[in-house]
Amino acid sequence: MLILAFESSAKAASVALVRDGSLVSQYSQCSALTHSRTLLPMAEDMLKNAELTIGDVDLFAVAHGPGSFTGVRIGVSTVKGLAWAGGKPCVGVSTLEAMAWHGLAAGPYVCPVMDARRQQVYNALFEIRDGKPVRLTEDRPIALSELAPQLAALPSPVFLVGDGAGLTAKYLADAGIPFRLAPENLLWQSAWGVAMAAQDKTPGTADALLPVYLRLSQAERERQERMNKEPKE
Repeated sequence: MLILAFESSAKAASVALVRDGSLVSQYSQCSALTHSRTLLPMAEDMLKNAELTIGDVDLFAVAHGPGSFTGVRIGVSTVKGLAWAGGKPCVGVSTLEAMAWHGLAAGPYVCPVMDARRQQVYNALFEIRDGKPVRLTEDRPIALSELAPQLAALPSPVFLVGDGAGLTAKYLADAGIPFRLAPENLLWQSAWGVAMAAQDKTPGTADALLPVYLRLSQAERERQERMNKEPKE
């Protein structure tokens, strides 16, 4: 099975081709350009260099959240369009689960974290078993003050990955909690992880693919705060 995967949930954007669990190619960049300008050109160039076409793809996969609201929408919309136009199945996977694949060789405990602002992160905990990440928690927005004691209770230091790893590492260091920080090449989200996480998921249609945000956007939260402060009649 040939999977074309997309990752645009944070600052880094990437696309990857994975055939039967083996990486064919991956393109990535971490620039100031919006993902709406980079994702499809990267995919087109990658397919061309692999001497493949979009018609050769068996499954489209995408990180459907959590993450940047705009980035997640761009990735999901891109895959919905490709799947609909080609009549192909698609699947959305957790951004955090996809990142956990970066800790295969570092385990046993992998802690993907994405900066959710206000001293919070999007997080899930995983344990590497039989060569794959196994969930210990659901995806969640969580305060660092709440996450830290959970990590301290684990029998060995966690492996931190994700764009919130630096923030989390500083908090854990200040609290005297041991950890291991992923090197730069494993730190950021990747489409390879998306493809690997997609392999055991049940494919669906373009209509069924939806983003997963975990919480309201900042604009929606501010709107609710304003409404709550308005005097009652």
